[in-house]
Parts: sequence; C-alpha cells; structure tokens
Amino acid sequence: MSYTRPVYINSKKTVAEGRRISATKASENPTCIEIGDCCSYLKIPFAIELDKAYPRDFMQRGRVRVQLKREDGSLWNSEIDSTQKQLMLRIAELIPKHHGRTKKQEPVNTSTAAGPSKSGKGGRKKK
Repeated sequence: MSYTRPVYINSKKTVAEGRRISATKASENPTCIEIGDCCSYLKIPFAIELDKAYPRDFMQRGRVRVQLKREDGSLWNSEIDSTQKQLMLRIAELIPKHHGRTKKQEPVNTSTAAGPSKSGKGGRKKK
C-alpha cells in the first residue's frame, strides 16, 4: 500500500511544502475525490481517508490509499510501474480532464459587460 495526498501533486505548492513531482507536470489544487476517480479510471484499488491530515498542510484534509500490486506481486495496471512517482505523474495528467473540471463555460452576456464605469462624484471642482 502506498499513499497519495493532494499536496504531492499540487502545482501551487513548493517542494518544501510537500510537492513531490515537477510543477510543470503537477495539477492545480487537486482533491482526494479527483485522485480517487483517477485511480478508478486506471483500475487501481484505492481507499479515500478523509479524516487524515498532512503535517505540513494540516488544513487540507484527506489522503488516498492505493494498492499498486496484487498479493502475487503482479501490477494492477501494467501502464503504471511499481513506483508511486509514476502513479502520481499519471494522476496529475488525468486531473485536468476530470469531469468536474471540464464544465462548459457559459457565454458572457454583452449587455452586462459594457465597460468600466466611472468612479467618483463627477462634475467640476469648485474654486
């Protein structure tokens, strides 16, 4: 069993804050639910533990427990090596494509977005 925490693949965090993969390959503010959905897509057994916290960022709760190998030693997914880093890189690729992040953006109404309004009282200054 290995653990994957959202901070490990968060592009907004530094290495000192707990990020474990390159910031260019990491995704922005992932959640445990998104990581779990990516594991189910990859057909890897997982368990989400929402009551756990990361010591460096204890305000963000949760971790995902992942089983990379079966009891006989074979891999659950041949696409993922037996390393946790390979799994984190693959999950970071999948998170931007997650159905919760790819919602259609509504078109902007042009009548409400007219332009910048003037601030202040306006008018002439008195001498």
